[in-house]
Amino acid sequence: MLLIKYANIYSPKHIGIKDILIGEGKILAIEDKIEIDNKICNYWDAAGKTVTPGFIDQHIHITGAGGKNGFASMTPEIMLSELIACGSTTVVGLLGTDGTSRSIKNLYAKVKSLESEGISAYMFTGYYGIEPTHITNTIQEDMIFIDKVLGCKIAITDIRSSYPTELELLRMLRQITVGGMIANKKGILHLHLGNLKPKMDILFKLVEEHEFPIKHISPTHVGRTKALFDQAIAFAKLGGMIDITTGASKYTDPYKSVLYALENGVSINKITFSSDGNAGLDKLDENGNLIGFRKAPIDQNYKQVKELIATKEIAIEEAIKLITQNPAINLGLKNKGIIEVGADADFCCLDTHFDLIDVIAKGRLMMENKKVIVKGNFE
Repeated sequence: MLLIKYANIYSPKHIGIKDILIGEGKILAIEDKIEIDNKICNYWDAAGKTVTPGFIDQHIHITGAGGKNGFASMTPEIMLSELIACGSTTVVGLLGTDGTSRSIKNLYAKVKSLESEGISAYMFTGYYGIEPTHITNTIQEDMIFIDKVLGCKIAITDIRSSYPTELELLRMLRQITVGGMIANKKGILHLHLGNLKPKMDILFKLVEEHEFPIKHISPTHVGRTKALFDQAIAFAKLGGMIDITTGASKYTDPYKSVLYALENGVSINKITFSSDGNAGLDKLDENGNLIGFRKAPIDQNYKQVKELIATKEIAIEEAIKLITQNPAINLGLKNKGIIEVGADADFCCLDTHFDLIDVIAKGRLMMENKKVIVKGNFE
């Protein structure tokens, strides 16, 4: 067991300075003061530190992405230490444009690998296209029989998409939700949004004309353009959760998009951040010529939250929801994104400047004093 002493806890609600008792990767107790014999329990002093739930990145290319400029432009796999360094104790991996040379089974293997190395990892089946890229025979079977599958990804309003129809999306949603019912999962259709003119029109038809429950529809890259984000605001006001990308595909700083959404009547509880990290991006010279490639950063989620906190226009406990409680709700992960008895023992610790200094995943100290102390097997 591990006893964390004197933690200033944001659960994400601020509950003040408490002790936290951890055992078997779970939170066993949270009290003003907990006393246990140090012969059976390790102590960790969190005095002066702000402790939040571990960060969740619900859209990240853990097996690599890219490839739009040939095989040499494909990004490599993400290593455990990269995730720990930015506080991501829970990740959801997914495929991008490429569902051919990038394998859905390899994605599952990477998810299980990260789990064994010490963090929590999940995945979406599918990719940009409508044609099957599943581990089993169907989306529904993946939802039922593959423990780590939380939903399915597809692209719309993008020239690389399959231009799915309303009926095709409805049938995918039916498989996701029925599979989720059987497997006791929430189930979401995670939708990559491109920059074509229809924007989110088809999603409004699914909700308003076909009356499909909006909680199962999860659009991402909503901050790609101003026009798209204005439509996303309307979607959120209908009760949908909207995901702002921090590592790429953005028309302005993501924290500014959040402030704009709040000004226009959107609840902070309906917004999430995700990185789209490790996607392949072009390096261009001053004349717009391609000169190389780079990976989309994976460390921008908390950095954007920190920028939001710095504006002092939103409370700390509200800002950190964007990468803790809100994505957990969107994904249907009941024991993630919160600090309460019975929840998973995932924590991020911040200093007085709100810099990330320590990370605990599944009750295990992974980073201490800004130094990653647990790395992947091949690092």
